[in-house]
Amino acid sequence: MKTFGTLEYAIDKYSGSWTWKITGVRAVMMVSKLIPELWYGNGPNEVIIPDTEKNVKQIRLILERYPLEILSKSVWQRKARVKTIKKLPNRKIEKLSKAIPKKQFRGKLLNFQKMGLDFLLKSSGNALLADDMGLGKTVQTLAYIASEKQSLPAVVVAPLVTLTNWQREIERFMKKKSKNGRIVEHDVPTITSIRSGKQKELGDYDFYLINYELLYKRQIDLSKLKIHTLVCDEVQHLRSKTTKKYSAVKKLAGMKSVKYRVGLSGTPIYNHGSEIWPIVDILKPGLLGSFKEFCEYFCYQDERGKAIVVPSKRDGLRHVLQRDVMLRRKKSDVLKELKDKVRYKETIDADETYYKNE
Repeated sequence: MKTFGTLEYAIDKYSGSWTWKITGVRAVMMVSKLIPELWYGNGPNEVIIPDTEKNVKQIRLILERYPLEILSKSVWQRKARVKTIKKLPNRKIEKLSKAIPKKQFRGKLLNFQKMGLDFLLKSSGNALLADDMGLGKTVQTLAYIASEKQSLPAVVVAPLVTLTNWQREIERFMKKKSKNGRIVEHDVPTITSIRSGKQKELGDYDFYLINYELLYKRQIDLSKLKIHTLVCDEVQHLRSKTTKKYSAVKKLAGMKSVKYRVGLSGTPIYNHGSEIWPIVDILKPGLLGSFKEFCEYFCYQDERGKAIVVPSKRDGLRHVLQRDVMLRRKKSDVLKELKDKVRYKETIDADETYYKNE
């Protein structure tokens, strides 16, 4: 059968993205009438078409009537299939209201923090809280742990420098709950900070605090515990699925005893959009499909081999994340509720003569 031109999958030098290149006089004439979103390549007999789902569908319709010689057969066969991202049967997060934390939590939440608590409750804890720094992600998470039944014991994985802050906030905002469920007003949960990479049996505590660098060394010890909640602070540390810390967190998150998985980060997407997949796959496995499916649907590959989210699909990815797994508020969104900055003056000893000379 006579062909009208050629079809090839190639990187466009102008945009730097993967596109479909069609050559041939008659092929270019037909395509330009049906697909307005294109531009000319090297000469009038070559056009460049953005690699979008809509355009692939249009090219598929053209091929049914006007055959083209396909130079990138394996890519075309993969792209031309009707793609669906497999999802867990999760309901989308409904409109948020102001939730009130249970009695195990001491302290008060601001209105937007109450909505953050409601978000975590409606997502059953399998969620990414991506508020700006300083909006109280730790406090909202503790309010959530205090509000869920059988949420303890919990493992908090965080950078080393934040472990002391986690212990201080737990002691400040959490009350002790006895084995029979009674709240002990003037006592705090039991906490242990794991500071050594040497394997040994861990005792019974309400909270286990550990940094990312030690996690893979103590993953076996932690897996022996009946952990109910896994909190990953600064979860962007897990943006690479090839690291030891990612592998250790993935194994902990997959334990049968773990009911709730919470990720916290003010910068959930660190360098490029595809880094969100490993994070979401820990919190809600299957939401974005396999990594291959995710890349085929949302990404193109740059010259270094990195998967980059296609600009035209960024809004779609953001919609999926915010609908099913992520809550993000900026300081500008909640500025009216934030307390005014408190400035303290502190006098320090100084050499006045030296200061004046300088």
